[in-house]
Amino acid sequence: MKRLPKLPTMTILPLLLTLVGGSAVHSQTDALMPKPASVRASEGRLAITGSFRVALTGYQEPRLDRAARRFVNQLSQFTGIPYLDRMMTDTSAATLVVHCEHAGEPVQAVGEDESYTLDVTPQQAQLNAPEPLGILRGLETFLQLVHEDREGFAVSVVRIEDRPRFPWRGLMLDAARHWMPLSVVYRTLDGMAAVKLNVFHWHLSDNQGFRVESKLFPKLQEMGSDGEYYTQEQVKEVIAYARDRGIRVVPEFDMPGHSTAWFVGYPDLASGPGPYQIERDWGIFDPAMDPTRESTYQFLDAFIGEMAALFPDAYFHIGGDEVNGKQWDANPRIRAFMQDHGLKSNADLQAYFNARVLALVQKHGKKMLGWDEVFHPGLPKNIVIQSWRGSETLAATARAGYMSILSNGYYLDLMQPASQLYSVDPLGGAAASLTPEEKARILGGEACMWSEFVTSEDVDSRMWPRTAAIAERLWSPEDVTDVKDMYRRLAIESRRLDFLGLQHRIGPALMCERLTGLEPAGTLATLDALLEPVKGYARERARHYNRLTPLNRLVDATPPESNVARKFAELVDDWNAHQEEIRQWLAKWQSNQARLAPLLDRSALLQEDIPLANEVSALAAAGLGAMDYLKSGKPAPQEWVAQQHTMLDQAAKPVAELTIAIQPAVRKLVDAAAQTRGAP
Repeated sequence: MKRLPKLPTMTILPLLLTLVGGSAVHSQTDALMPKPASVRASEGRLAITGSFRVALTGYQEPRLDRAARRFVNQLSQFTGIPYLDRMMTDTSAATLVVHCEHAGEPVQAVGEDESYTLDVTPQQAQLNAPEPLGILRGLETFLQLVHEDREGFAVSVVRIEDRPRFPWRGLMLDAARHWMPLSVVYRTLDGMAAVKLNVFHWHLSDNQGFRVESKLFPKLQEMGSDGEYYTQEQVKEVIAYARDRGIRVVPEFDMPGHSTAWFVGYPDLASGPGPYQIERDWGIFDPAMDPTRESTYQFLDAFIGEMAALFPDAYFHIGGDEVNGKQWDANPRIRAFMQDHGLKSNADLQAYFNARVLALVQKHGKKMLGWDEVFHPGLPKNIVIQSWRGSETLAATARAGYMSILSNGYYLDLMQPASQLYSVDPLGGAAASLTPEEKARILGGEACMWSEFVTSEDVDSRMWPRTAAIAERLWSPEDVTDVKDMYRRLAIESRRLDFLGLQHRIGPALMCERLTGLEPAGTLATLDALLEPVKGYARERARHYNRLTPLNRLVDATPPESNVARKFAELVDDWNAHQEEIRQWLAKWQSNQARLAPLLDRSALLQEDIPLANEVSALAAAGLGAMDYLKSGKPAPQEWVAQQHTMLDQAAKPVAELTIAIQPAVRKLVDAAAQTRGAP
């Protein structure tokens, strides 16, 4: 199967050395992301020329051979040097010698050894790892090290000793709310491999869709998916693709709630009479599986058995979150069952359901994984709890003897900046007070890409490059916390992900072009670069959205974080040293409004954004005025300052579910101008 279009052969790696704004990285060892556990750089370089060869030694398996060939192909694409067949057995003539000590697990497992060492001298590079996973991680690091200098392409002399901090480093992709075609899945796996993530959590069923073919219960996908689902053959291909990249695939089938799509074809599973149809709205809904009928468990026994055979990973995710219990409360038979069995609450009833499902999961050779709500004392200790409600829940499960992973703080759909995602540590917060034994039960974390407000067109820009910051938190040593340095390296990694075929940069640009029609998109892109979507759950409160709402407005083309605004804020923090640059940016933004206004006015989709363009122009004018006062050394008149504060307050309010990201920095300039010789 064709996964992604082949990248054109071109000399593109030099672009990896360029940050937003044009400054160069002085050493490619300083560009690695995630940061390795230990890096010792020395003077010198290993040249990457047309004679580049790879030798595989030690343990051999087809996966390693495919990884080496994929590595060579990427190296060729990065450098423009053609490498048709560069595999050999003669280590003395090889540029890179790859040595694997022994086999890994037949099915990739939690805690497999992913460590590696990479030694680069001017004569040769050697990559050594105990198991194949370490080889896969080390090859990604080598690719990051390749750079161009005046003599050609090279890798700096360095010794790297590396290993992950956490064994569970995941990304959850929700394919149930909005359908995610295979092209999205494959390029997501490519991005995960590049930043050393190792768990692809595939959210495959919810109220809005059931996304996997069941041969035992075909009405699940026939009636519950709008025709958008993965065949079992496609699932097998995804699993094989992921394994080649050192990534486990963990399926999630949400139960007993978030399960309306199940009931469209099989209403007898539900606690209420129905009839049922696929949900088009978002939210928490009443339908839930009937935990009191033996027929429910007979169905789930067969279904889990079928899916357990399809997905080889040891873990099976049952969801288990956000059951409101209304159908249970309204069903006299269920209430009578609870009374007969001494179940005092709906939480007790769900615990009963979880225990029954756990027995089925174990029967079919799997370990159970679920969201916070599945936690209940008395369950076996080999289950894993995925915490979406916070570090307190995470710590509580660890204290109780259960393994857990953290997702709270890593929700990509909430549009938080990379710096905020980077600050969240699975062993931070309430978990910081755990004993070493309890901390060891926290396996790591998962970024979550819920899909209420994304489609295949913009999902990449919501995941990347911010997921790379989370990947570093989960891989790198605990003391790697420099946010400014993270952003420097994130800009480089973003370019690399772009060249691998991810669409986080080109997607928003194409959406802007579509919004402008036949007009040039430059003026709109200038505005959009200063904006950010509203954060948290503000968007769903702004207007009614559902599964059928087109996501084709400017807010959908706007990345979660404005790099321009962040860099502008850095200049403003040291405004005296950057006066001319600040003025140039402000003048550009002020003049852009006149060119943009006619375009916004004649577009039905863009008219809602006219206030944003006007407010950006007003902010730029206020910033220029503040710079004039600061240059004069005299405080700005109080009346002028009051007028600007009124404008700033208005500009801080969301418009069309967008905010103006430069507003806080302009406010700093205005406040500084209000003081005699003040500084932001």
